[in-house]
Amino acid sequence: MAVDYLVIVVYLAGMLAMGWWGMRRAKSKSEFLVAGRRLGPAMYSGTMAAIVLGGASTIGGVGLGYQYGLSGAWMVFTIGLGLLALSVFFSARIARLKVYTVSEMLDLRYGGRAGVISGLVMWAYTLMLAVTSTIAYATIFDVLFDMNRTLAIVLGGSIVVAYSTLGGMWSITLTDMVQFVVKTIGVLLLLLPIAVVKAGGFAEMKAQLPTEYFDPLGIGGETIFTYVLIYTFGMLIGQDIWQRVFTARSDRTARWGGTVAGTYCLAYAVAGAVIGTAAKVLYPKLASPDDAFATIVKDELPVGVRGLVLAAALAAVMSTSSGALIACATVANNDIWSRLRGIVRPEGEQHDEVKGNRAFILLMGLAVIATAIALNDVVQALTVAYNLLVGGLLVPILGGLLWKRGTAQGALASVAVGGLAVIGLMATYGILANEPVYYGLLASLAAYVAVSLATRPTDAAVLAAWRERLAGRAPAHDNASETVSEQVPAAQ
Repeated sequence: MAVDYLVIVVYLAGMLAMGWWGMRRAKSKSEFLVAGRRLGPAMYSGTMAAIVLGGASTIGGVGLGYQYGLSGAWMVFTIGLGLLALSVFFSARIARLKVYTVSEMLDLRYGGRAGVISGLVMWAYTLMLAVTSTIAYATIFDVLFDMNRTLAIVLGGSIVVAYSTLGGMWSITLTDMVQFVVKTIGVLLLLLPIAVVKAGGFAEMKAQLPTEYFDPLGIGGETIFTYVLIYTFGMLIGQDIWQRVFTARSDRTARWGGTVAGTYCLAYAVAGAVIGTAAKVLYPKLASPDDAFATIVKDELPVGVRGLVLAAALAAVMSTSSGALIACATVANNDIWSRLRGIVRPEGEQHDEVKGNRAFILLMGLAVIATAIALNDVVQALTVAYNLLVGGLLVPILGGLLWKRGTAQGALASVAVGGLAVIGLMATYGILANEPVYYGLLASLAAYVAVSLATRPTDAAVLAAWRERLAGRAPAHDNASETVSEQVPAAQ
């Protein structure tokens, strides 16, 4: 394993080095939080694909393939569909808004009264997303070094917190590009063909496994529908995803770069399911489907290649973890703390935006590591996060983009009713049940439409300013001090 260890150590050292390089570039709030809004198509596509394809998509996607066969691709496939829908229908408008958070968008659309409560919901979602990614370090480092769970979480989490705190979105963008390349080589170009060959090829796989393993709908229609509700719609409204859209240098980059990333996700989904199906042939009696990835990597890959593929799994976890962490810190600082600070701080008092956001990334990172150590069930944590996000925020966000009659009161009612309904229904039906997100979403929609129609329409001046921002004609509210622009060429 010495060569494999060396590959991993070099990879981790490279992540920290890029964090240091990013620190030198992140000199303004815009640079630190959204990479100066200057990413070109290549970097935008790679980083977007990296953040949405995390440990759940890699280790979990292979596990679903092990359990259900080719239909196990549906979870990751619906993530790709969501990213395609976001890119084709909404990303251009989102990029033109020139904001930092989803809650700022709600404030612009509804007149400045919907951001606080939506910020709390989004903060809870991004925190849980970062926690679930951080827990996954325990699985990977256990395979690599037979390491204690707590130590693995601290080690992996500390590296992500370090490079994210140093350089913000620039560091995360650079590391995500490396992680995208490592994942592509490790999973698609190495593990996929090796797994199929080791299993005897597709003909042998079909001979060894039941026919339902090759049924595209074998996982079940209700499960697929739930994946669409949670993951496809979740891609449309998550702060971690929107914050990447904000990094695009133009609406064209956001649209076409995101379309490429979404298409890549579809291919990655199929690859994970095929690898899992091959693992079922090789190891028919694993204790848990989630062990499939680590087992096939550890037992079937040659020295050096094994280290690269494990680095790919680590890359998948790190990219999602860092993206969720900066999203969590951005929401905590800009949507929650800044509003409280605006009440208690003297108006006009100067403050260092980069230093403040850096401090919040460090603070949220420590909270994520502590929560990951205390929490055991990753699936439950992730389900709670997505249920709250979709049940509480999908309707007011898409309603604001698509329905001009929606009002601030309707948006607030939608967030409150949808969020409380999801929480209550999870307590009644169980966290992993499908009913909470079904009924929570319906309750949110009903509250939004009813209250919006029962209240006065949004002020015409607010809607006019909103339309100007959507068209890209109004100035962004980035700090006036951010003049470092930015003579640096746009990143390709």
